[in-house]
Amino acid sequence: MKVSALYVYPIKGLRGIGLESAEIGPQGIRHDRRFMLYEVQATTSALKKIQLDTHPACALFQPQIVSGSQNGDSEIVVRFLGDPPQNGRPEDENGDSMSVPLEPNLSTLDKIEVDLHGSPASAYRMGDSYDVWFSRRFGVQTILVYLGDGRRAVLGNTLLPKAALGQQRGWITPLSSYISGTRQGGEDSTPWIAFSDVAPLLVASESSLQDVRDRLLGGHLVEMYKFRPNIVVDGQSEDAWAEDFWAELRIGAENTLQLTGNCVRCVSLNVDYKTGKPAEGEEGNVLKRLMKDRRVDTGSKWSPVFGRYAFLGGRHSKGITVAVGDGVEVTRRNAERTVWDWPDL
Repeated sequence: MKVSALYVYPIKGLRGIGLESAEIGPQGIRHDRRFMLYEVQATTSALKKIQLDTHPACALFQPQIVSGSQNGDSEIVVRFLGDPPQNGRPEDENGDSMSVPLEPNLSTLDKIEVDLHGSPASAYRMGDSYDVWFSRRFGVQTILVYLGDGRRAVLGNTLLPKAALGQQRGWITPLSSYISGTRQGGEDSTPWIAFSDVAPLLVASESSLQDVRDRLLGGHLVEMYKFRPNIVVDGQSEDAWAEDFWAELRIGAENTLQLTGNCVRCVSLNVDYKTGKPAEGEEGNVLKRLMKDRRVDTGSKWSPVFGRYAFLGGRHSKGITVAVGDGVEVTRRNAERTVWDWPDL
């Protein structure tokens, strides 16, 4: 097999960016999901995550990483592909954009406590200009936050990399240390994640996507980007859905990934990326078709599985570089499928 595609999502929920090569560290592809958008609830001021399943308009925002801008710093340029907001400004008429510093100066930002899937973190508000721009396009009060030096705990046991299982048998203790900020045993002794859902990386197979197209959708084309993977493998020499049992992959000569859990799917698969709304026709039935025979994880029995969550192999603590075209080999398989156990998700 070979790596056939790589994707990074600097702002969680928005469209991804295709890469030819990627630097991968313990928290995944560099710059992946370091930013996130939250809706501020009108009546309670509580924060609600903005993702494709709840806010399909996310599909209308296309980010691009631009290096060496006028001030010498890299930026994320986000272009809005939808209709200009009502009562918009003149610059809205031809597809406006917003620039976000890729690595903001934390000393200028206000801290805010956020939560994603029950794993809290301290983050930073980017400020009013960003909030106003996104709010006008989503149609709800929105804030943009940056994780910065915050970190989220990995919950449960099956989603942790193999090297961490021994120290994580009682995961409540390490979780408490994240919340209190008193991590034991060194800066990165316990795995942590950014604004990825539950693990730093998501691996998907083109063989399985082809089966979805041919068998489940009757030849209807569905693109891989709807499944939002980080690493796509071409699936050559492996049957469709063989990845359900993959435990470890070797990419290139010695780079390894530990695959720790299944990715259970939601209605985000049904979003029309052209309209930013639930799709019509067969394109809007992708989740339903997957549910036909892909509810294979007993820990989340109502959700179909597509893809596997992964962590960087333990000996690669300083990171690796992976490129499209790199060879991929399955070096360890599980005898049975892993079971989903992220608490309350």
